[in-house]
Amino acid sequence: MPSQHNSRSLLLRCRGNPQRASAASQRRGKMEEKIVEADGESGAEDALVGNVNKLTVSPPGYSGAPRKGHLVFDACFESGNLGRVDYINDFEFDLFIRPDTCNPRFRVWFNFTVENVRETQRVIFNIVNFSKTKSLYRDGMSPVVKSTSRPKWQRLPPKNVYYYRCPDHRRNYVMSFAFCFDREDDVYQFAYCYPYTYSRLQHYLASLERKHLPYLWREQLGLSVQQRRLDLLTITNSETSKQLV
Repeated sequence: MPSQHNSRSLLLRCRGNPQRASAASQRRGKMEEKIVEADGESGAEDALVGNVNKLTVSPPGYSGAPRKGHLVFDACFESGNLGRVDYINDFEFDLFIRPDTCNPRFRVWFNFTVENVRETQRVIFNIVNFSKTKSLYRDGMSPVVKSTSRPKWQRLPPKNVYYYRCPDHRRNYVMSFAFCFDREDDVYQFAYCYPYTYSRLQHYLASLERKHLPYLWREQLGLSVQQRRLDLLTITNSETSKQLV
């Protein structure tokens, strides 16, 4: 994946950049319509409605066709999660993730794509509304990334990942990571960890069922709130299964 040799110094420079303060009043931008009023300590930023869909993030006041380097974010796909993007400066973006279904206080997973990048463009992404105070990101874990030309997931270098409490976001925990894009025509995808989708699980279970294994039984318990199948798998000793038959 792309070279990361200057990402650490870039991260330190941008986190202390005075442009953050002047840009704070302009952060709402195109995503304000996705915020609804919410009660409780979570606040409006945790009530995001829907994932971003091919959202182009341009500097405040810019008009006209997007240029190379005006990043386009998307999370409208299975297992995607990104509800809002705030432009801080040309190098830094604040990202807000959506909460779990029926559990608005739990916000951990993210999975999104970025395109329309410039070659050698360096950026910092701040995931600013994590709900957990403790994270494996403190112990060396790092997000995963892949791109169109390199479809195998790889972990980012841990030295480019920071997990800290941020006074700019009501002292929420923030995970920041630096990255350098290296191919303009690629679409890059970032995720909390290796994604495993519901569809992939269903395909796998169906393939097992077609094998008619004597020690495996699959049955449907019911449907989820979103009308997805809930499976019960019974796995027994193969010899015991033969005796029962």
